[in-house]
Formats: sequence, C-alpha cells, structure tokens
Amino acid sequence: MEFLFEYALFLAKTFTFVTAFLIIIVGLSSLGGKNRRNNKDELQVIHLNQAMEKTSRVLEDSILSDLEKKEAKKKRKIAIKESKKIKSTRKRIFLIEFQGDIKASASSSLREEVTAVLSQARTEDEVVVRLESTGGMVHSYGFASSQLHRIKKKGISLTICVDKVAASGGYMMACVANKILCAPFAFIGSIGVVAQLPNFNRLLKKHDIDVELHTAGAHKRTLTMFGENTQEDRSKFVEDLDKTHRLFKRFVSEHRAGIDINTIATGEVWLGTEAKVKGLIDELITSDEYLLDKSADTDIYKVIYSKHKSLPEKMGLAVEISAEKLLKRCWNKLFS
Repeated sequence: MEFLFEYALFLAKTFTFVTAFLIIIVGLSSLGGKNRRNNKDELQVIHLNQAMEKTSRVLEDSILSDLEKKEAKKKRKIAIKESKKIKSTRKRIFLIEFQGDIKASASSSLREEVTAVLSQARTEDEVVVRLESTGGMVHSYGFASSQLHRIKKKGISLTICVDKVAASGGYMMACVANKILCAPFAFIGSIGVVAQLPNFNRLLKKHDIDVELHTAGAHKRTLTMFGENTQEDRSKFVEDLDKTHRLFKRFVSEHRAGIDINTIATGEVWLGTEAKVKGLIDELITSDEYLLDKSADTDIYKVIYSKHKSLPEKMGLAVEISAEKLLKRCWNKLFS
C-alpha cells in the first residue's frame, strides 16, 4: 500500500505540473492572438546561388584591396549580363532537406515540397534531397520513400546526399534515388528490423493486479506489455519481423541493381568508404561540395514547406512530450 500511495502522489504532482505548463502555453498563445491569422502554412523558395554570392561578397570586402574590389565588381556585372542571356536554358536543381525522427514526421512537409517541385520541374532538371535519419517506423518511412519515388516516376533525376547518417528507414528512402552521394564518415545501412517492448505481467501479479485482454482473431494481438506472453505469441511476433525484413530486402534490391542483398541486409551499418565498396552508395562527396560545384552553371532553389501548428496541436505536442517524460520517470521510480 505504501508503494501505491507514493506512486499516486508522484502522478498527482506530475499532473499538476503538466496542467500548469499548459495554462502558461494557453496564456502566451492568447497574447499572440493578433498574429494568429498570419500563421498559415507556406512554401518558401530560396535561390541559393544568390545566397552563396552574398557570402562571397562579405569575404571579398574583408580581404581585397580597393583596386581588386573594382575589378571583381566589373567581372560580376559581365557575368550577370551573360547569365541573363542564357537564364532560360540554365540547368536547375531543386533542393529539399529531410530531417528524420522515429515517426518520419517531416513526411508531411516532404509531400508538399515534392508536389510543388513536380509542378515546375522539367525532365532536364534535378532534385537533390539532403537526407539525415537513423530510421524509425516502417510504415512512416515507407510513405516517405513513396514521396521520393514520385520524382523518379516523372522521369526527373533524383540525387540523395547523406552527410551524417541514412540508416534503416533512412536508407529505405535513400535507395530510391538515381544516385546516392555520401560523406566519407557518414553512417549507411542498417537494413534490418527491430522491435522491443517491456512486459509488466510479473510485477502486476506481485501486487495482485489482473489484466484482461479480449481479441477476435487468432493473431489480433501477439506480444503484450501487461498480459502473459506465450511462446506462440513470441513466434508469431518474430515471424512478422522476418516478413517485414524480407520486404525491406526486396525493396532495396529493386532500387539498387547488382547489390549483394544477403551480404548487406544483416542490420549492420558502415562508414561511407565501406558503403561505397559494398555498392550501397555511388560517390564519396559532401552535399556542400556537390552543390557548390553545380552552382557554376546551375540555378539551385531550396524548397521549404513550413507548417505552422495550431494551438491544439501545440498543446498536444506539449502533452506528448510531458507524457514521455512521465513514463521515463515512472520506469525509473519503479525499478530504481
């Protein structure tokens, strides 16, 4: 009983904290109510060539003499005139950035960005996706991969750049590309499937707490957190993991022709240099180097879809974060 009392007191304190936190959020949001109408989803396009030029000028002003500055200004004017003459025929790159979490939350923005790009892209254009992800939920990353596949289906060249990591679901996205570029020390691979969950059944029995779970269908539920798991449940769970792994392997094989899938689909990750030897990527180069080289004769446009969250969404996110912290604290309190 003492344990249950302490646990209830802990939950009450946490609930009070979360409630107070949400009240503060509501108050701050109401203060900013005048600007709420302007908080709409929007598509932003940045001409990176101009951004690179501005950066170059800042450095130029600091290190060049007055005479050298005048000479550089003349050359710039000539270059601008020439570029205006051939602007309609210049190649174009549309740059999209994807930062992946366990739920591939950026997929909703990716969908809008791809749709926008496809409305303007020509077959001679190129789409570059700067990708960073350690993977996550299979269905979420499957959806993100499908968004990238839309680009290839339209006959537009798709290049994936990996500067840090593209593993598991991240590599599921990357392998769709016509070309995968990778930094030498980026992590690539993890073509495998993993799942785990705690089981509190023995703890509940110890405190005389029963849990009832009723299902219709032999395999509606396999492993559970609170009920007693059987060997049959475990076997079915592993069978489902194997099935997902086979689909993952087939997906990679279809998009990376000639790869030895049985050698690389072990769940291991490799550095970029090793990944190139194994055929997981095509070239060792950072995204910055690749884009800078292309900028000489190509217009590069960075496409960003910004999704503004409503007040209920912000509150929901706050609750989600608080709940996650609460679960961690409960876990530590129960087993410390």
